[in-house]
Amino acid sequence: MTAEALGARAAGERPLRVALLTYKGNPFCGGQGVYVRHLSRELARLGHEVEVIGAQPYPVLDEGVRLTELPSLDLYRQPDPFRTPKRSEYRDWVDALEVGAMWTGGFPEPLTFSLRARRHLAARRGAFDVVHDNQTLGYGLLGGPGALGAPLVTTIHHPITVDRALDLAAAENLKRRLSVRRWYGFTRMQKRVARRLPSVLTVSGSSRQEIVQHLGVRRDRVHVVHIGADTDLFSPDPAVPEIPGRIVTTSSADVPLKGLVHLVEALAALRAEHPAAHLVVVGRRAEDGPVARAIERHGLGGAVEFVKGISDRELVHLVRGAQIACVPSLYEGFSLPAAEAMATGTPLVATTGGAIPEVAGPDGETCLAVPPGDAGALAHALGRLLKDPDLRVRLGAAGRARVLDRFTWARAAQGTAEQYRAALDARRPAARSLAAPARTAAPAPASPATPVAVTTATPDRESRSTC
Repeated sequence: MTAEALGARAAGERPLRVALLTYKGNPFCGGQGVYVRHLSRELARLGHEVEVIGAQPYPVLDEGVRLTELPSLDLYRQPDPFRTPKRSEYRDWVDALEVGAMWTGGFPEPLTFSLRARRHLAARRGAFDVVHDNQTLGYGLLGGPGALGAPLVTTIHHPITVDRALDLAAAENLKRRLSVRRWYGFTRMQKRVARRLPSVLTVSGSSRQEIVQHLGVRRDRVHVVHIGADTDLFSPDPAVPEIPGRIVTTSSADVPLKGLVHLVEALAALRAEHPAAHLVVVGRRAEDGPVARAIERHGLGGAVEFVKGISDRELVHLVRGAQIACVPSLYEGFSLPAAEAMATGTPLVATTGGAIPEVAGPDGETCLAVPPGDAGALAHALGRLLKDPDLRVRLGAAGRARVLDRFTWARAAQGTAEQYRAALDARRPAARSLAAPARTAAPAPASPATPVAVTTATPDRESRSTC
C-alpha cells in the first residue's frame, strides 16, 4: 500500500469502491483512454477498489485495476468500419438501435453504452460506492443514485460541441455539412444530460467555461481537477541524441481541431531558412484531404513522416530526440501531448487555443506561444528555437519543472477522490452509511442479452497513435 493510501486510512477514510465507465477506452486513440488508464492506476495506489467497465476498443489497464468488458457491436472496428453485423450477433433492442443509428449516419455509442451500463449497474446494486462516467453523457445514466445504485460523478474533458463547430466550419460543401450535423447528433443528448448532472469534473478552467457556456451546466456543479503526464516514463534522458531539425507532433491528419494543416504550412516556410527541418507526426496519415494536399503542394513528401502503432516507450524516445515538440491545435480541453512533451524536457511551441496556455504556461518562460491557425507565427517560433540552443535548454527545463509542480496523475487521483467523497457527502443517507463496515457484494450474473467478461489488467499491450 502506498504512503498516500496509508495516510487516508490513518485519517479514518475507508477506501471507496469505484465503477469507472468508459464507452471508448483505447489509450492510443485520443485522450479518454489515457485518462482511464492512468487515473485508475493512481486511484488504486491510493487504496481504492477500482473497476473499469468499458466497451470496445477496450482499455489497457495497469496492475491492481479490474476490467469488466461490456461489449457493443463494435461497428467502427478496423479493418471493416461501418460494418453490418450478422443476424446472429444481435442480442437485444439496444443492438438494433446501435445499428439503426449507424446506418443513418449517426454515432450511437454514447447512448447505447449508457443503456447497457445502466442495466449492468442495476444488476450489481450495492457493489459500488460511486459511479464515475468518463464523458458518456448518455440518457441511460440519468435517474440519480436510485437508478445506478450509487452517486454519479461525470468527467467532461471538453464539450464535443466545440469539435462539431470546427468540423462544420471546415466542411467544404453542403453534403459534408449535412453529414457532420448528423454524425454529431448525439451532442443534443449530451447537452440535455449534462444539465441534469449533480457533479461534473473537468480538466481545465477553459473547459469549465466551455461546459457552462455550451452545455448550460451550472457553474457551481463543475469542478476542475487537472490531469497530467506520467512523469516517470516521460522524463529527460541526456543519452538520447538530439536529431537536428526534428519537430514532433501528435495529431490526426484531417481533424480540423488539431491544426496539423497549419503546421505543415509553417514547415514549408521554415525550410527556406532551415532546410534540415522536418516533421514527425504521431498519428494516421490521410491519403486525401487538406493535410495531404498541403504536403503535395509544397513538395514536403520527404520532410513529413507519419508513425502509428508505436509503444509509449517508443513515443518517449521519439520526443526526447526531437529538437522541438509542437502542439498546433485550434482548441484543446487540456492537451496531454503538451504535458508529456514538457515532461521529457523537450522545448515546446504551442498555440493559445483553449486550455493549452494553462498547461504550457507563459510565452517565453516555459514555451513559445502563438495564436491558433497562424502558420506564419508557427514558422517564426519554430525557427527561433531551431537557431537558439540555449533557449531550447532553458524552455525544456522550465517546462519539466512546471509539469512536476502542477500536472501529475497522482495529484489528479487525489483531487478526483476528494470529489467522490463530496458527492457522497451531498447524499446524506449514503454518507451516514459509510460509517458501517464495508459491504462485500458479489457481482450479480449479467443478463444473457449483455455478455460481460471480467479480465485482469494487460499492461503489456502498448501502442500509441491517433485515429
